[in-house]
Amino acid sequence: MPIQSGCFKGHSTCRTTPSRSFFPWGPRQTGKSRLLRETYPRARWIDLLRSDDLIRYTERPALLREELLANPESGRIVIDEIQKVPALLDVVRWLIENRRVVFAICGSSARRLRRGHANLLGGRALRFELSGLVSQEIGRSFDLVRALNHGYLPAHYLEDDAMPLLRAYVNDDLREEVLAEGLVRRLQPFSDFLRAAALADGELVNYSTIARDCGVSPPTVAEYFRILADTLVGRFLPAWTKRPKRRVVATPKFHFSDVGVVDTLARRGRIEPKSELFGKAFENGVHHKLVAWLAYRDGFADLSYWRLASGTEVDFIVGDPVCGVEAKATARVHSDHFRGLRELAREHPRLARRIVVALESRARRTEVGIDVLPAREFAERLWAGDLIPEAGHASRPVK
Repeated sequence: MPIQSGCFKGHSTCRTTPSRSFFPWGPRQTGKSRLLRETYPRARWIDLLRSDDLIRYTERPALLREELLANPESGRIVIDEIQKVPALLDVVRWLIENRRVVFAICGSSARRLRRGHANLLGGRALRFELSGLVSQEIGRSFDLVRALNHGYLPAHYLEDDAMPLLRAYVNDDLREEVLAEGLVRRLQPFSDFLRAAALADGELVNYSTIARDCGVSPPTVAEYFRILADTLVGRFLPAWTKRPKRRVVATPKFHFSDVGVVDTLARRGRIEPKSELFGKAFENGVHHKLVAWLAYRDGFADLSYWRLASGTEVDFIVGDPVCGVEAKATARVHSDHFRGLRELAREHPRLARRIVVALESRARRTEVGIDVLPAREFAERLWAGDLIPEAGHASRPVK
């Protein structure tokens, strides 16, 4: 199954020759290392997964400065898995400021860096995020049902039987590595939390309910969610509460970054169209598309959701001017599916656009101006820039 190499994996700054150092962050196995190796084949590579590099720089971070001063023409420097030796960032900062060395610093978690009070370069490096595959990278062969069962990580999507890989990813990368990195003290409560969080993917975050299910305190659950966010396993979706006329919900939601991980943790088995679980996975897929688009193309626009206290809601609010987006995994969208978007328009009549992403075969626009788009066409028009106004370049300094 061909993938269009470099279609969206990395931003223009990563694909060309940047004049500033940058962080390509992203969940594990999204292809960060491969992108950098293919883009900069002659770069000097420091791989902290290699035991010799890890030991050398852990014992003496200053070795990096000494080695580069001895070889000032070494060109671009790539440091992979920087979170394993946070102290290297102090050396990196000195080299950027005093020798103008350009680094590509790769990582999947900023948590250890923050916990160790590591220097995150204070705006001296740009930050980019890589996500799992989007349909535009795969092309016309993209299979929605496959993606919602296998997930978006390249190795998992391409594998005919992804379940063994997904189980290994969940057990090794999510559980054991979190424990090995010292982010949690006991693995079993965290494992119970992971399943409870997966079952609540895309729903309002309720620390107390999950705490009762896992036998831990609500503050512990809150800390577990922060671990998932810091390690890029998932992200909070804040509530949009701008200028409310009626009472709105302010509690955030939480979405996992990869639906295959959700399927595995929640023990869903194979999900098929027309099922309730397929609808939940479909919403995760639309969230994934929007997150990737914002990271690669827009970046400065906000992504949130909107919900009245009565329960009426819109799945996603994008940008300002505001676009409302609903995800409906049905081939027959009817008037009841427009309720949230209608209420949003009453509350905020100056909406830029209202969109329902669905499984219908053809695009259409209702009499009240709501666009109903097939999932494939939504993705194509999103990346073409036809749906949501872009608000600037995606890169931003790391703080």
